[in-house]
Formats: sequence, C-alpha cells, structure tokens
Amino acid sequence: MLDVQNLSITFNEGTLDEKKALQHINLHMKKGDFVTVIGSNGAGKSTLMNMISGSLKPDIGHVKINEKDVTMLPEYKRSQYIGRVFQDPMAGTAPTMTIEENLAMAYARNKKRGLRIGVNKKRKQMFRENLERINLGLENRLNAKVGLLSGGERQALSLLMATFTEPNILLLDEHTAALDPARAELITKLTGEVVEQFGLTTLMVTHNMQQALDLGNRLIMMDKGQIILEVSGEEKKALTIEKLLHEFQRIRGKQMESDRAVLG
Repeated sequence: MLDVQNLSITFNEGTLDEKKALQHINLHMKKGDFVTVIGSNGAGKSTLMNMISGSLKPDIGHVKINEKDVTMLPEYKRSQYIGRVFQDPMAGTAPTMTIEENLAMAYARNKKRGLRIGVNKKRKQMFRENLERINLGLENRLNAKVGLLSGGERQALSLLMATFTEPNILLLDEHTAALDPARAELITKLTGEVVEQFGLTTLMVTHNMQQALDLGNRLIMMDKGQIILEVSGEEKKALTIEKLLHEFQRIRGKQMESDRAVLG
C-alpha cells in the first residue's frame, strides 16, 4: 500500500546550516499495517510524513501509494489517497464552518466534483452515525461552529474526517501531543478503534514511546534522518520503554537525548 524507496533530502545544502534530514529511507507497508515511528527531535519523523503527503519533494527517491508513483504529484492531488491528522487541533478543520460542513468537505475529498448538493438527508444521517462512534455527543451538534469545540473534540473530529472515507494511507503526525493527558488517552483509544474498524494502513509519528508500544503491529526508530531499528509482531509486543532505550544506546553508543520520548 505504501512503498518509500531510497528517500533522501538535504536542507540548506552547501551552507553552514546544511542538514541531511532524510538519508536513503526505505519503508514498505502492506495493506492494514499500522507502523509507529519514534525518535528524538530532528530525527526526520515529520520530514518523512511531509514527503509522503507531498508537502516536500525529495532530492532523490520515490513514493508509491497502492503501486502508483506519486513522487511528483502535488499535495492537493495526493490528498485523494491520504488522510492526515496534525499535532495542532486547529490544523485539520475549518473553525468558521459547522461540524456538518467540515464533514461534507472531508467526504468530498476523494469524490469527483459536481454541482450536487453538499449535504442531503442521507448524507446527514451518515455523518450522525459516524459521529456517534466517538461518544462525544457531536452528532447532536451538527450545526455548531467547529471553532467552539474543545481541543480534544476538534482532534476527534479531525480523526473522523481523515478516516471515514477510508483513505489508502492514514498519517498521524503527533496527533495527541497538544492535548492534556485525559484527552490524549481518549484520542489514542479512539485511534486504535477506528484504524482496526476500517483496516486502515496507518503511519503514526509520536514522541511518546508508550503510545508507540501500545498501538500498531510494527515500530520503527529514527535518528539523524535514518531508520536505525525496526521491530514487528511478537518482538514488538515484548518491547518495553527500557528495552527501546537500551537498543538506541546499543546502536548509537549514547543515550537518547529527548525526555519527551521517555515521559510522553
């Protein structure tokens, strides 16, 4: 479903600020894979996300989604294949529009455009049924402006908008990092349920090692633009934070620098 081949990019090349953000990254995900990505600040996690989504173009390498080479497709054209939830709860929704209008926009993402009515009775019922799944009472507030929702409610709505059209790839970019612990736990639980329900192929970046261990069937660790560790299946189930930190020190010969990765 996702095939990343030899992906590399250097920022500020030829200057004192030159940084090899990604170095020959290869990542292959089958349909239904749920891969969590961890690493310190500057490891290249968000850069990898931006390469897959199309907001950045690689110096070399290719990105294929469902066997289609999308490397040169702009972000807006790639959006028909990709659902994405960002760290900022404000980023994935239009605050001045209603819940219903936001859902209608998301629903149209991978549909052909036309002159049909945006929200009809049948579609409104579908929106209600999907909102009921997240257990926040939003199905009774379809005409409420999204800007009036709490951060957790907006992030839950963003997750629903990114998934209910069943995209080829779901990208979760530290989507619980800006929330308080209770809301983060709610969104983490909801994420697992939604991904499992739709069988979505999912790539999730997180600073929270425990979250990376709790979700998904595969885990990769990045450092300085490289994938330095990949585990899956029973090996992943047996992992602990302590074992991950030990593996980083064994591979890199030093301790991981980011406290956020340990403490979440």
